[in-house]
Amino acid sequence: MSADENGRSAAEQGPSDESLMGRLAAGHADALGVLHGRYASMMFHLAARSLGPSAAEEIVQEVFLAVWRKADAFDPALGTFRSWVLQITHHQVLNELRRRGRQPQVEADPDGLLLERAIERGPGPEEAAWRAHRRAVVRAAVETLPPPQRQALSLAFLEDLTHQQIADFLNVPLGTTKTRIRAGLERLRSHLAPLLAGGLLLVVLLATVLIRDRALRTAARRDEAALRLVTSSDVVPRRLAATPGTPAATHGNYRGRPGVPMAVTTFSSLPPAPRGEVYHAWGLYSGRWNSLGTITPNTQGSALLITEGAFLATPPTALKVTLESTGTPSTPTGPNVIVWPSP
Repeated sequence: MSADENGRSAAEQGPSDESLMGRLAAGHADALGVLHGRYASMMFHLAARSLGPSAAEEIVQEVFLAVWRKADAFDPALGTFRSWVLQITHHQVLNELRRRGRQPQVEADPDGLLLERAIERGPGPEEAAWRAHRRAVVRAAVETLPPPQRQALSLAFLEDLTHQQIADFLNVPLGTTKTRIRAGLERLRSHLAPLLAGGLLLVVLLATVLIRDRALRTAARRDEAALRLVTSSDVVPRRLAATPGTPAATHGNYRGRPGVPMAVTTFSSLPPAPRGEVYHAWGLYSGRWNSLGTITPNTQGSALLITEGAFLATPPTALKVTLESTGTPSTPTGPNVIVWPSP
């Protein structure tokens, strides 16, 4: 019996990686768990060679978080999922090595996937003091920027993303992204000009300082926790089915775990909401309807909703999505669109 490049027999292969990515882009989060099962071990061993097991676990989480967020950006015409995800892993490992101030050794590696450990040389006392000083100076300057500029610069210099990747991440036009970065750099250059005597380049300074936006850190921690939740093998989704009058393809999948104050709900094939109305998700916990949040589907009708709250640690007894007037309703009053248990 033939086997594919990951060692799975033809009978065990199931859906291709590329078809799973199509499902993930359409809002089927269960596809991520299958991909995680296929590639997490290989990615872990790749990262562990250079970074150690603890950091390798974080790298795997970061890579699958990127896969989850950017599923719609994957194009099978440009290459296989395997090569795409290993490029992301390779990039994350390099970033971590740079963050540690290390340079990877070069070794024979036909696939270009392995990095050898390199010697880590810490800064001397004078250099450490200078780094701390400029870190404080630049952090204070960055905090003065408007939030859109601060966020774009954080992604550009801390996350090492391209302008197009930042535009995709923020869901804004590429021109808007470039304008925010350019305006932010100009403001910083003006603010830091007196401190940049002696030819110290602003870009070099920014690239060596942690420019972390609080909102970005909070969102990253939330997304990582949600990723762990949806890839857990013991989490069984609750499927919300269409009510009469709603297209049969419209549905949702709710994932939660007892004791965990978080739920992740994905939606597929939601028709555009009528003018002046929004989709709102609800869960019945301990006999009371609680809001899970509003839903903003993309052009394909897909959406992802991550909800946090102590009430989510208890499994729901019912779930539904309703159409509500714009605003923040405290209880569901509009017509049901999809529900669990099935109607």
